[in-house]
Amino acid sequence: MTDRSLYRLMAWLSPSYPVGAFSYSHGLEWAIEAHDLRRPQAIADWIEDILRFGAGRSDAILFAHAHRAIGREDEDALFEAIELARAFQSSRERALESLAQGEAFLRATRAAWPIPALDRLTTDLGEIAYPVAVGVAAAGHGIALMPALQAYLQSFAANLVSAAVRLIPLGQTAGLRLVAALEPVIEEVREDAEAAPLTMLGGCALRADLASMNHETQETRLFRT
Repeated sequence: MTDRSLYRLMAWLSPSYPVGAFSYSHGLEWAIEAHDLRRPQAIADWIEDILRFGAGRSDAILFAHAHRAIGREDEDALFEAIELARAFQSSRERALESLAQGEAFLRATRAAWPIPALDRLTTDLGEIAYPVAVGVAAAGHGIALMPALQAYLQSFAANLVSAAVRLIPLGQTAGLRLVAALEPVIEEVREDAEAAPLTMLGGCALRADLASMNHETQETRLFRT
């Protein structure tokens, strides 16, 4: 990977990139309010399950297919990934989280790093989910799938840890230990997603999906999801 590729990945997936990632908890806020999650190990198990069996894995598969579709200039494969990414949302708030971040990422990246690949994601295609948007940008800039997907999954997990740090509250050191503990999980999920066909899309992180649905009617909340 070139220095420029690393620079772009670090910029795009930084917490400061203007996609509003800090405002989404992926249902964690409700789970913590319901006392499902109070201790670091419970948080670690919850996030690991999301990565292995929930949106983490599904988004990684969609990311990989969008990335390869750009590399092959396969419009049909790209359109399939776009449609599945929109359809594969388990709740209204999950759709908000993915689609709003995807649109924000596209606006920011088109403004700062414009490339023809991003121009393929026209308004005619509808809203673009976050993993598809980042996968297309990475492929269009010649960033290899492996480091791009690894960075995307790390950013996804780190944002969930950050939400837990603020909500429990969990100490910063405990949060960093969680990020470190998730490193091998992220690597395994990335390896699985790279090889998985779209027919392998699926999830069984039911409690996380229910948390997202329940958050829609939660009276007091800090996060959008």
